[in-house]
This record gives sequence, structure tokens and C-alpha cells, in this order.
Amino acid sequence: MALLHQLPAKPPYLRVKIWRRLQAIGAVPLKNAVHLLPHSAESEAAFRDLLEEINGSGGEAIVIEAKLLAGQSDSDVRLLFDTARDADYDEIAQAARRLLETGPASGADIAKLQKRLEEVGRLDFFGAHGRQEAEAALADLDRQRYQHPDIGRNEPSHISEPLDLTGRTWVTRRGVHVDRIACAWLIRRFIDPDARFKFVDGRHYDPIGGEFRFDMVDAEFTHEGDRCSFEMLLLRADLTDDHALVAIGEIIHELDIGDGKFVRPETAGVGAMLSGVCASTDDDLQRIAMASEALNQFHAFFSNRKSDR
Repeated sequence: MALLHQLPAKPPYLRVKIWRRLQAIGAVPLKNAVHLLPHSAESEAAFRDLLEEINGSGGEAIVIEAKLLAGQSDSDVRLLFDTARDADYDEIAQAARRLLETGPASGADIAKLQKRLEEVGRLDFFGAHGRQEAEAALADLDRQRYQHPDIGRNEPSHISEPLDLTGRTWVTRRGVHVDRIACAWLIRRFIDPDARFKFVDGRHYDPIGGEFRFDMVDAEFTHEGDRCSFEMLLLRADLTDDHALVAIGEIIHELDIGDGKFVRPETAGVGAMLSGVCASTDDDLQRIAMASEALNQFHAFFSNRKSDR
């Protein structure tokens, strides 16, 4: 099935709009003004909608059922569809690999890629081979997430004695992401403005005098029970009376663990901000500094609300 169309010169955005609509339904170009879809009721409906939009915008369009006789074969056209979907699958796989390098990825990051995989899958009319690679990369990402060195590791410690948290060096793993970035902000902003940070390569680290570890194996501050490291810092530093920090803790919990315990509308925005920070630099201190400005804003936002919801 083919859509043949001619668009007016103005408005200029119409070409981009129609191109995006064609991409969204999985149509592939045979020629500049000829786009194809496999024959089906759904394809016909999608092309008819586009025809009405093009004609209504001053252009011309027709929808036809086509049969290839010479010049190109059915297998050639199928290759056009497979090539387009392979490019989409490769984009997903590359995004997953980037997250693997900086991981573990947050639940929101993984869910976003899984949603994109589903969207591409609905347009994969002939089963492009690239899907296998994308699925494998996402599976690796999901395994890494649940291999997080802290999740489900510790039972609640029930430590009640006060701790001196000032004048310390705080140690965590390199490649800080959601929980570690938020913990570092919390430490510098609310626990000790003169705190020092050390970033190490391994999941295990034997501390020396004056060091506390966070969000790593056997750390003094890490996941306990169903709490993430940020939540444990709030609890152990006696900061749970600050409803703005508690709200941020719920967001970090959802981004880091993604168990559906909290449903906050701000979670996606915070997750996008942190992902953007991590994409901007590989330097851990710079990531913390960049994210801290935004987290300060979120803290001010929640503090000015009568309720944390």
C-alpha cells in the first residue's frame, strides 16, 4: 500500500510534520513523495488520515494498492522496512550500552527504553534482526540493575546511637548516578558542608580512619530493607522531620529501586535532570555540583508547600 503526496511550499513546518507522522506509523520511502506500508486495514486507515491532513493543508495525496512488477522486488521493499527498524533497534541498544557504562541504571531509565522497544516493535512488520541485539542489551541493563551491590542485601540495622558525621571523607563508587548523587548533595548541604569525597573503582572498599562509605557493599550508609541509601542517610542523620527531604527521598527511591512504593508526579522530571547531568560529564564531582543546583531548587519547591504531596 502506498501514499503518494505533494506538499505546498508553505507553511514550511508542514513537511516536518508529515515526515514525523510517516515515521510514527512505520512508513518507508520508496521515492521522495512515495511512502509504503504493508497492506492491512490499519495501514489503510493510517494513510487515509494522512491523506485528509495533507489535502486539508493545501497539498495533494492519493492512497493506492500497489504491486511491484519490475525494478524492485518484494524482498527489496521488505529490506527497506527491516533497515529502518534495525536503525531504531540500534539506537535503543546504544542507549542501553551507555547506561551500562555508567550504571546501574535507574528504573525510570530502563522503563523508558523498554517503552521505546515496544513502540518500535509495533512498527516492525517483518521481524528485523536488530531486535535481538536491542533485547539483549536491555536484558543486560536489567540484570545490572538487580545486581546493584546494595538492593536487598542488608536487613535493617536498628542502630540508634548518634553518629558524628562531620569532618569525614565519604567514599563511594565511581560513575555516580541517582542515589549516589543525591546522597552527596544531602551530605554537603545538610550534614557537613566541608565533607570530602573519594571515588573508588570497586564495589568493595576497606575504609581508613575518618572515612564513611555510602551506596556500596558493606557501607556504613547503604540500602537497608526496602530503603535506598539516601533514605538511610536521612534516617541516620535525623533529618526525617524535613518534609521536603522526605519527598526527595521518595523520588530517589523510585528512581533507584523502582518498586512502585511511591507515586510522585515529580519523579520523571528529577530522573530526566539526573540523566542529563550524567550525559553531560563523566567527572563525579562535576556531576554532583551540577545536580546539586537542581536539587536545591526541588528542596525549595517542596519546602514552600504545606504538604509534601
